[in-house]
Amino acid sequence: MSEFVCIFEDEKVVNFHPLTFTKPLFELRVGILTIREKYQNLHPEKKYFFHMRNYLAENYKEWRPNYLVNDLPDTDKTIVFINSRLIPERDLFELFLDQKNSKIFLDQNNYPVAACLKKDDLPEDIISQDYFDLRNIENIPYEKIDCSLFHYPWELVNNNGEELIKDFNLLTEQEIELVTGKIYEGAHLLNRDSIYISPTAVVKPGVVLDAENGPIYIDDDAEIFPNAVIEGPAYIGSRTKIKIGAKIYENTSIGKVCKVGGEVEESIIHSFSNKQHDGFLGHAYLGQWVNLGADTNNSDLKNNYGNVRVTINGETIDTGSTFVGLIMGDHSKSGINTMFNTGTLVGVGCNIYGSNFPPKYIPSFCWGGSDGLVTHKFDKFIKVAQIVMARRNVELQQTQVDLYKEIYDRTYEERIKIGIQA
Repeated sequence: MSEFVCIFEDEKVVNFHPLTFTKPLFELRVGILTIREKYQNLHPEKKYFFHMRNYLAENYKEWRPNYLVNDLPDTDKTIVFINSRLIPERDLFELFLDQKNSKIFLDQNNYPVAACLKKDDLPEDIISQDYFDLRNIENIPYEKIDCSLFHYPWELVNNNGEELIKDFNLLTEQEIELVTGKIYEGAHLLNRDSIYISPTAVVKPGVVLDAENGPIYIDDDAEIFPNAVIEGPAYIGSRTKIKIGAKIYENTSIGKVCKVGGEVEESIIHSFSNKQHDGFLGHAYLGQWVNLGADTNNSDLKNNYGNVRVTINGETIDTGSTFVGLIMGDHSKSGINTMFNTGTLVGVGCNIYGSNFPPKYIPSFCWGGSDGLVTHKFDKFIKVAQIVMARRNVELQQTQVDLYKEIYDRTYEERIKIGIQA
């Protein structure tokens, strides 16, 4: 059985912009866990290392210093390589780990999604490339497998309910007491056997945790304020606060250190983000350090009930889905009463406001709204980011500043192309 596991990015990672501008795809949350965490929880004894775009590597090394990044371990044994877009499944992971000889695994479209390889099987320059491309590896036997890949960010949202259930079962498969914590009299837990409440979580009077249609997982030090309703499947992350009277509908994941109120349905909020006030967020994915002002709303359904189209990297994609909401990158914000149209994509470091719908496609580092957009000045962006992060006792590191500057420069042409002033 293989000892080493590498999770890597392929060239399709750009389809997940703006979420993957700032982090590797395997650090995106879907369900309770990130893609990386799913594998590590299945087999914590394995030695994991990672391959990602080169401009992300230095910041990632500082963020997670115990991991090998964009390099190979000192071993002559077989290494398991897994595409981060592959939807993690226990049976598939076991199949990969059990291989004794070199092999490449293909999906139904003959696209390589994983491999068991020795260092000698790899082209010399593969580690130095931005993308780890298994198609460049020759003379290795292959096997077709039944599997699924993520292709776009709305697929993370669409699969979130199923992933919540899988992750809940994974995290609670050991013999543990499910409901502990400080649960006040007057809180109502429906289908208690499908609810996990951490010993350090707090559930106030009037709260309804409805797990009759799916499990609910409330993590360490989370606080559910009075009269909030959470419908499963759902995840509430550590140190997150669900505000008074909040309505959290099914298939919603809210990561750590968030403040969330109003109405949220079938959405993912990665971590360190706030939607404190009234307003609707549906079929959306918010990155880190996002703040939505009071009464911000997004549409997730067109009036004609047609497929939603989303623009990514300048290309408009038919999602094939009737429901797609807001996709917003890290450190972006909306002013009070901002409204986002169906399938709006907002990049990294944006500040959006105004009384009408802003454009459906807003590149990174933009400032404005329906009356026009200008470039968000980088020094002002960094100043605000420092303040926001310090409020959560997190220090903005120089590697992060360098990363944001790289993204700022990489998206310059994108802004100019649609007429945004430099």
